[in-house]
Amino acid sequence: MIAHIQGKLVEKTPTEVVIDCNGVGYHVNISLHTYSLLPKTDFVKLFTHLIIKEDSHSLYGFVEKSEKEIFKMLLTVSGIGAGIARTMLSSLEPKQIIQALASGDVGTIQSIKGIGGKTAQRAILDLKDKVLKIYDLDEVSMFQNNTNRDEALSALEVLGFVRKASEKIVDKVISQNPDATVETIIKQALKNL
Repeated sequence: MIAHIQGKLVEKTPTEVVIDCNGVGYHVNISLHTYSLLPKTDFVKLFTHLIIKEDSHSLYGFVEKSEKEIFKMLLTVSGIGAGIARTMLSSLEPKQIIQALASGDVGTIQSIKGIGGKTAQRAILDLKDKVLKIYDLDEVSMFQNNTNRDEALSALEVLGFVRKASEKIVDKVISQNPDATVETIIKQALKNL
């Protein structure tokens, strides 16, 4: 219904903004990602998504149209509401969410506050094909990252580290740097083990 709002930025916090459009102040919920991208000027334009419930009308705003699309996609998953979708976009970069969904990385999705194992698996099951298609990713690139992950984990096991502890750290390294080589993954993991 409301595709975007542009006007003067009156109030700004990490979770919400108020935008004055011709004398009307719109309260817009935002993610930390959008907060970090807000321009330094008073004039702002946000792409919006309106959620109407029985007891409230809530407006969610995004600097990037792509973040809005990911938000709408996350809302289609049973168990993920607007609050959790916003938390996801505040906890991870949109491209990290896309990467995690496309590669079936349950650990990364589950690391977000409010998301349990079943919801993480449901999100991947519901959205993996959509994400691969929309963002024109191929599973080969996802597989290559998994190969690097597996090689790094094997090397760490040979060095005497417990696989379970290594997996968490290796996954964290890969989520921060998806294009990391096996050597980079191992070096970063060794610093944190």
